[in-house]
Amino acid sequence: MSDKHDKERSEVPEPAAVLSGGVRIEALAWGRARGLDQNGGYIAAYDAITDNEAWLLKVYDIVYDDKRETDKQDLFIEELTLEPSGLLRVTDERGRVYRVDLRERAVVKGQGPGSEGA
Repeated sequence: MSDKHDKERSEVPEPAAVLSGGVRIEALAWGRARGLDQNGGYIAAYDAITDNEAWLLKVYDIVYDDKRETDKQDLFIEELTLEPSGLLRVTDERGRVYRVDLRERAVVKGQGPGSEGA
């Protein structure tokens, strides 16, 4: 990670939720607290009326180095944006962009890190 992320973390990003088809999509920061394998990189979908969690999706993997402090390697989602195409644009703290097909609940292939197409 960059020096910026190696230093003491001051704040974890809290991107605004996105509403699509009666579902509220939020970035899940603290995955390990829920028994997941990493902090950051997950989105959670909630029914906009009942507030019940509908599904969870890992958008990207974080590869942890056992020789470094784990919390300094966490990589959080910084921004969520619903695109006109209906895809969810997910931007991480490093500026990498991913796109998620919300109907399929899957990251769109060819739309991973660094892809800025459409």
